[in-house]
Amino acid sequence: MAQLLILPVSGKNVSKDTNLILLKSMKKSIWTIVLTVGLSVLASAGVALLVNNLSNRSNTVNTASGQDSVVPDAASGGVEYRTVNLSASEYPDFTYAAENAVDAVVYVKVTVQSQTQMMYNDPFLDLFFGGQSIPQIMEAQASGSGVIISQDGYIVTNNHVIDGATKIEVVLNDNTTHEATLVGRDPATDIALLKIEAGGLKPIPFGDSDDLRLGEWVLAIGSPFDLRSTITAGIVSAKGRSMPNYTGQFKVESFIQTDAAVNPGNSGGALVNKTGELVGINTAIISQTGQYAGYSFAVPVNIVKKITGDLLQYGKVRRAVLGVRMMTVDEKVAEEMKLSSSTGVYISEVSKGSAAEKAGIKAGDILIKVDGQDIRDASALQVVINSYHPGDKAEITVLRDGRQLTLPVEFLESATNNI
Repeated sequence: MAQLLILPVSGKNVSKDTNLILLKSMKKSIWTIVLTVGLSVLASAGVALLVNNLSNRSNTVNTASGQDSVVPDAASGGVEYRTVNLSASEYPDFTYAAENAVDAVVYVKVTVQSQTQMMYNDPFLDLFFGGQSIPQIMEAQASGSGVIISQDGYIVTNNHVIDGATKIEVVLNDNTTHEATLVGRDPATDIALLKIEAGGLKPIPFGDSDDLRLGEWVLAIGSPFDLRSTITAGIVSAKGRSMPNYTGQFKVESFIQTDAAVNPGNSGGALVNKTGELVGINTAIISQTGQYAGYSFAVPVNIVKKITGDLLQYGKVRRAVLGVRMMTVDEKVAEEMKLSSSTGVYISEVSKGSAAEKAGIKAGDILIKVDGQDIRDASALQVVINSYHPGDKAEITVLRDGRQLTLPVEFLESATNNI
């Protein structure tokens, strides 16, 4: 739009001799103004036409695809770049997901008993107990969250929420309280399954955690600090995360990392996507203070489905075993083995009589795929193997002496938790 400059009138007198000059000057100025305005109108019309064409093109693309597209950039020598077409429905609106998922998230109260040694300075007690401490049973209360996964009262939570509990109670979103029984638990994935005697409940639908994308919006629902039905939002920060294992216990970890605010009491609660589907169970945070510091972690729902399915069907987790010792391929191993990339799993040992030995896998092999799925590290291999049952078959792809081999394997079952 052309700017109009308003000049101030000076207020000075003008002589008759200058009237003609001013008139001629004014005529010339008028034509100049007319020409300038005309050009401005034409330019504005051209810009408007260009914007309209671009808008129509954009609307056409949105209507046709509404998805990501890859476009070659001639200016950069044909290098491809990504374009994203967003419709109004793509902008974050969490009301539907929150309102539909909140009733499926419950408050879990547990009673834990612990034994302590009490010292008494009483001569009478010293006479009988010889000055020894007397064991005392103490009760403590703890809490967490859980997620209803069936109309008849099955609830999933974290194993660490109910570990050591002598009594478990579940408070629904309508404030009704039910005593819960423990169906089963799996410390390796930190998942536990509870059952309450209730019907007509509102379970949360399962999503597909493998379909989650980096940067995708998610909601965390739980009861931090006893603040029930608290909802926070964040994005998927990373996938396939594992944490340092200081206890030496067998663990299967491939956490979804988000920046949704999670605090003590959120454990066992729901991580849902924008459509209100369960994509994970909130489990842990990394913090120097014990409170939320921007990093929260959830067990992917695809792992949860397998674990809860086993607990329901077998009463325990039936975990497939390959029978190898392994380590993640790093830059040093890749250099020594002359590998093209530093991804995959180095097989350091193969157990005798194991599924791996029967399949022909050898120490020194680099395992890179299972049924065509790329394996980046040892944690990823654990998760993939954990998705199979004993007796299932798969094709294992390894690198050996610079050659790529595909070997059929039938998984076995072990009494111990290992890979």
